[in-house]
Amino acid sequence: MIQLVLMDIEGTTTSVSFVFDVLFPYFRENIQSIAARAEEPEIAAILKQVQDLALAETGESLDQAGAIAQLHQWSVEDRKVAPLKAIQGFLWEEGYKKGDFRGHIYPDVLPKLKQWRTQGIQLGIYSSGSVKAQKLLFGYSDYGDLTGYFDYFFDLKVGQKRDVKSYQAIAQTANIPPTNILFLSDVPAELDAATQAGYQTIHLVRPGTAPAPNYRQESDFSTIEILG
Repeated sequence: MIQLVLMDIEGTTTSVSFVFDVLFPYFRENIQSIAARAEEPEIAAILKQVQDLALAETGESLDQAGAIAQLHQWSVEDRKVAPLKAIQGFLWEEGYKKGDFRGHIYPDVLPKLKQWRTQGIQLGIYSSGSVKAQKLLFGYSDYGDLTGYFDYFFDLKVGQKRDVKSYQAIAQTANIPPTNILFLSDVPAELDAATQAGYQTIHLVRPGTAPAPNYRQESDFSTIEILG
């Protein structure tokens, strides 16, 4: 029996184009603005993480300007590194609050969230984007504030999305047997890791997503049925 539905965001609940054509460009256009906020404790800590990671990877010591430039470059490369995801959340918050954009959610998602909650099923998000960015996207969505539908938000602090241990940790946090968790994603490598952890899985094949024949496939949420 499914007790928790765990969802990816990009390509699953949300269009890939929203992330690549709206969020990422907004971040790159505004990244230099964090220089004026570099003394804020949380931002200072993130910049220190960038400097430490760059030093470990390349042996290069970065000053503040170099750390900001590194964040921009990682964004261009779409690196899945925690400090980049964290700082993106800060800048996107400003965009959401100013009404520059709203979080895209596929129209088939909300009816299923409502149905699953009615069935007593817990809901969670697991994305490479920071928890802050996740809550902003769902909090300022096309359909209003949807954060109340979710019991859990997980990001890279729990581990990489292609690592079996990440899914084991999520199951432990939720205190739910892995076999009672359903994971929805458009990325076969993530489904592989979740399957190895004992999860049930569905591959979301949205427009532009290549089918993965080894997995149950659905084109959207409307055809996903979970029996209580």
